[in-house]
Amino acid sequence: MYQLDITLRRGQSLAARDRGGTSDPYVKFKIGGKEVFRSKIIHKNLNPVWEEKACILVDHLREPLYIKVFDYDFGLQDDFMGSAFLDLTQLELNRPTDVTLTLKDPHYPDHDLGIILLSVILTPKEGESRDVTMLMRKSWKRSSKFQTQSLRLSDLHRKSHLWRGIVSITLIEGRDLKAMDSNGLSDPYVKFRLGHQKYKSKIMPKTLNPQWREQFDFHLYEERGGIIDITAWDKDAGKRDDFIGRCQVDLSALSREQTHKLELQLEEGEGHLVLLVTLTASATVSISDLSVNSLEDQKEREEILKRYSPLRIFHNLKDVGFLQVKVIRAEGLMAADVTGKSDPFCVVELNNDRLLTHTVYKNLNPEWNKVFTFNIKDIHSVLEVTVYDEDRDRSADFLGKVAIPLLSIQNGEQKAYVLKNKQLTGPTKGVIYLEIDVIFNAVKASLRTLIPKEQKYIEEENRLSKQLLLRNFIRMKRCVMVLVNAAYYINSCFDWDSPPRSLAAFVLFLFVVWNFELYMIPLVLLLLLTWNYFLIISGKDNRQRDTVVEDMLEDEEEEDDKDDKDSEKKGFINKIYAIQEVCVSVQNILDEVASFGERIKNTFNWTVPFLSWLAIVALCVFTAILYCIPLRYIVLVWGINKFTKKLRSPYAIDNNELLDFLSRVPSDVQVVQYQELKPDPSHSPYKRKKNNLG
Repeated sequence: MYQLDITLRRGQSLAARDRGGTSDPYVKFKIGGKEVFRSKIIHKNLNPVWEEKACILVDHLREPLYIKVFDYDFGLQDDFMGSAFLDLTQLELNRPTDVTLTLKDPHYPDHDLGIILLSVILTPKEGESRDVTMLMRKSWKRSSKFQTQSLRLSDLHRKSHLWRGIVSITLIEGRDLKAMDSNGLSDPYVKFRLGHQKYKSKIMPKTLNPQWREQFDFHLYEERGGIIDITAWDKDAGKRDDFIGRCQVDLSALSREQTHKLELQLEEGEGHLVLLVTLTASATVSISDLSVNSLEDQKEREEILKRYSPLRIFHNLKDVGFLQVKVIRAEGLMAADVTGKSDPFCVVELNNDRLLTHTVYKNLNPEWNKVFTFNIKDIHSVLEVTVYDEDRDRSADFLGKVAIPLLSIQNGEQKAYVLKNKQLTGPTKGVIYLEIDVIFNAVKASLRTLIPKEQKYIEEENRLSKQLLLRNFIRMKRCVMVLVNAAYYINSCFDWDSPPRSLAAFVLFLFVVWNFELYMIPLVLLLLLTWNYFLIISGKDNRQRDTVVEDMLEDEEEEDDKDDKDSEKKGFINKIYAIQEVCVSVQNILDEVASFGERIKNTFNWTVPFLSWLAIVALCVFTAILYCIPLRYIVLVWGINKFTKKLRSPYAIDNNELLDFLSRVPSDVQVVQYQELKPDPSHSPYKRKKNNLG
C-alpha cells in the first residue's frame, strides 16, 4: 500500500474549446478506471492555476495515474481537452518530484493541447521499512516491461479461452407491471445476473409500461449455457426498493448466432418483460473454416438461390433475402489503452439482429475470421459494423464504425472499409476488411418497400447539439427556398420580365389546360425520372453533393465518448431540462421536414437506382390506370378499401405506401454517412473476386 500526495499546480497553453477562444478547464485523476479526484473549474482561462492538493491511496504501482482535462459546458456535454498518464513505477519513494505532462488526444495525436504541471510524493504505508520497500522497488525494476506485458497478455488470453461465448441482451420494455406506489404507478428498473456478472438498468419514473431500450453483454463460461436471473424492482427514495417480480432465461434452450425476441411473464408479480437475446460463439473460425462456411459450396449456394428465385415470390413474403458477412481483420486501429494498445472486438448489426466477435487482446491489427449470416427482411436495411475496445471495469470504448447499405454491396469481394467516427461524418484511425454476400428476391423486396420499416429498438438518444440544430435549419431552408424560387419564377412569367419566356409559358398553359387529363400527373413525373436517367448515363450527372450539408458535417466536432460514460450529471441539468427538450423537438422537426424534401429529390436523382426503377414501374401503372379507368371508379375502389380494411384485417397496421416508399430513400445526410471513404494506399486490400451471387 502506498500514499500518493499530488499537488495540481497549473496548466499552460491549453486547447480552446469555447466560441470566444477560451475554455473552462478542470482535471480528473483516475487509477484503474476509477475516478479518484476532480479539480475545481477555472473559468475562461487557457493558463489556469489550481494549486489543489489530493491524497490518494494506491494498492500497487502497476496501474498508472491517468489525467484527463475537460472544458466545462453548462447544460451540455463537457468537451475533451486532452489526457496523459504518469507511470508510478518511475517515481522515487519519499522524494518530492515535479512532473510536466504533455496532453494528447488519441483521435488527433499530432495536435498540441498544452501541458499540465504537478508535484507528487510517493510514500509507503502500513509501517513498511525503507530497506524492505527499496528491496521491493529494485526487484520490480529488474523485471522488464516486456516480461510484465507478456504476463498480462498471457493471463488475458487464458481468461478469454474460458469463455464459451457472448450473450447480448437488449431490454426493450415492460408491460403492465405491478403498481407499487400510492399513486398507482411505479419507478421500475431491472437487474440481470449470470454467475458473478451483474447489470442494472436505468430507472424509469412513474410508469407501468417502461421503455428502456438498453443493451448489456455477458461472457458465457459454461458450454451448456447457464441461466440468467432477471428481477424487476421499484425504486423507493429513502426506503428499501420494492420487489416487482422475477423471471429467468435458460440459455441452453436458445440457438446460437441468432437473435431471439422473448416476452417473459414475471413470476411472484405482474406484467411482462420484452427482451432480445443473442448468443454468439467465441471460438475463432480459421481461414480453412471460412472457405468451408462460404457460399462457394455449390450445393449450399444452389439451395439459397433456389430459395430466393423469382418462382418463389409468394412463399413467405417476409423472407426477402440472405446476407453473409465475413469479418476478417482490421489494421491500424486507435490505441485506447495507456499502454498504446487496444483490446478490440467487433459488433455486426442488421436492424435488431446483433452479433459479436471474440476479443483480440493487446493488438492494433486484430484478426477475427468470423462468419455471420442474417435473414434479410428489408433490402433497404443498413449493415452496421462497429469496432470497440473491451474494458474489464467499464463499458467498451468506441474505436470506429462503418454503415453499408445492402443495395451497395458488391458480392464476393474482400474489401477494406475505412472506419468512421460515431456520427459517420469523417474518418477515424484504422480500416476493417469485410467480405459480404447478398442474395435476395427483387419482387419480394419491392413489395416490402411499401410497408412500414422495422422499428429499431436500440437507437442513439437525441441530444441537443448546436451544430445539428444549425445544420437541420439550413437543410430545411434549402427545401423551402426551392419552393420560393419556383414561385418567383412563375410570378416573373406573369409579370413579363422576359417576354419570350412569358410567351412560351402562356402558350404552354393554354395547351396543358385545354388537353389536361388526370393521367398526365404521373406521366410528367415519369418523364422527369427518365430525363434524369438519360442525363446520368450520358455523363451529365446532375446529382451534386449538398455542399452546405457536407461543410456542416465536416465542421461537426467529435465528442469524447469515454467521458460520456464516466461523466456525472450536471448540478443544474434539471433546471434547463424543459428548455433542452423543446430545442430537441424543434431540432427533430427540422430534420424530418428537410429529410422529406431531400428524399423526394433523391428519388428523381437516382440516388438509389432500385427505388427509382420501382418508382418508374409504379408511375407507369398509375398512368395506365388513370388513362383507362374513370376517376369515379378509382375513388370508389379506394374508399371501399379504406372503409373495409379493419373489417377484413382487424390487426392490420395503418400505413401510407408513399411515405413508406420515401422512408427507404436516403436523405442527404444519410448519403454522406453511407458513402465509402477511400482507404490509405498502404492499406490497399488484396481483392478476391468470386462468382456474383445475385
